[in-house]
Amino acid sequence: MAQPPPLLMLSNDQTDAIKFQKDASKFDVISAYKTFVNDPDISMPVAAMQSLSELIAQTEIATMFELMEAVKDAATKLKRHYSHNSVSLSAGCDVFYQFISSLRDFGQDFEGFKSHIIAAVREYAQNTKQVKDTIADNVDAFIKDDSVILTHGYSRVVVNAFLLSHRKGRRISVYVTETRPRGLGMRTHELLTKAGIPCTIILDSAVAYAMDKVDMIMVGCEAVVESGGIVNAVGSCQMAMIAKAFNKPVHVLAESYKWTRLFPLSQYDLPTHNDHILSFDLVSTPPTSGSNSPLPGTPRRHHPVLRTTDSIPNLLFAAQRHPPLDTTMSTNSMSNVMPVGQAGRNPEVDYTPPEYITLLFTDAGILTPEGISSYLVTMSLRSESS
Repeated sequence: MAQPPPLLMLSNDQTDAIKFQKDASKFDVISAYKTFVNDPDISMPVAAMQSLSELIAQTEIATMFELMEAVKDAATKLKRHYSHNSVSLSAGCDVFYQFISSLRDFGQDFEGFKSHIIAAVREYAQNTKQVKDTIADNVDAFIKDDSVILTHGYSRVVVNAFLLSHRKGRRISVYVTETRPRGLGMRTHELLTKAGIPCTIILDSAVAYAMDKVDMIMVGCEAVVESGGIVNAVGSCQMAMIAKAFNKPVHVLAESYKWTRLFPLSQYDLPTHNDHILSFDLVSTPPTSGSNSPLPGTPRRHHPVLRTTDSIPNLLFAAQRHPPLDTTMSTNSMSNVMPVGQAGRNPEVDYTPPEYITLLFTDAGILTPEGISSYLVTMSLRSESS
């Protein structure tokens, strides 16, 4: 049997990473995903769809049952491998699975059916720039001259909207958070500054301080969930809550392939949450005298105690003796930066409930959180009944 054509024209190095396999279970979907997601213009959901389509292109799948099972197994592998940040990837897997589920009527031409899937995903991937432009056009009327906008992290679709507004001659200024722990805001600052848009990086902890100066908040997201809320880089939720307290609109720019069938009720319902996140150190302390002393070596939590001799004036005086922050010092050499081990105990994404979101700008139109929620729940019910 001849090998099916690859999804995209790949370089020799990329072709080595994605090899033809007769057995779908032996297809290296992780390598395929890495190949696609390394393209700076390809987002995680689209890379997930491409890698699953490549599975169909590069394996000998003879029946619809085999195809559905192979796609489910490969999607599970991807989600497990990237469990620390799988929400956006999961959205792409869900969209792909729903797409092939809607195409069950293929007659007797199963090979033609597979070719149709491959061609459709290829076209979809090539049109992602058009999707971002559509969203930028939708949001354009909401960006006025001399607008000051606050954003969080790095979002291709948000940056694209800012660049379009700038090209149209609008004077805008942007505050972007540093977005710890990954420093995603630095990329946004780099791109906007290069384009000539005034942009200042602010501390994640300075959002409330800056809020009075901004006209609106515009953020992207990892996923839009069934409640009408979003999952995005950690800090998005507190930014939206502060914005509501200041009566500032929060607009979300999101491609429709990021809509996913999740319905979190709290931060701890996200698939990225685990027991390690926000866990405490257990410190071994020597036993003390008395009947209530723990056994030797028994770990106990350490609670810092304010000594009675440490009056408030003394503490303030001690704080004043610390030298001011040396802005010339590199980040890596600063002793007051969180260690890698502690950073690993912090979440990378959080959930922003719909009540803190004003509008969602998508390639399907401008929607309220309630409108998105109604649509996603309806689609979920249709999928379950099919």
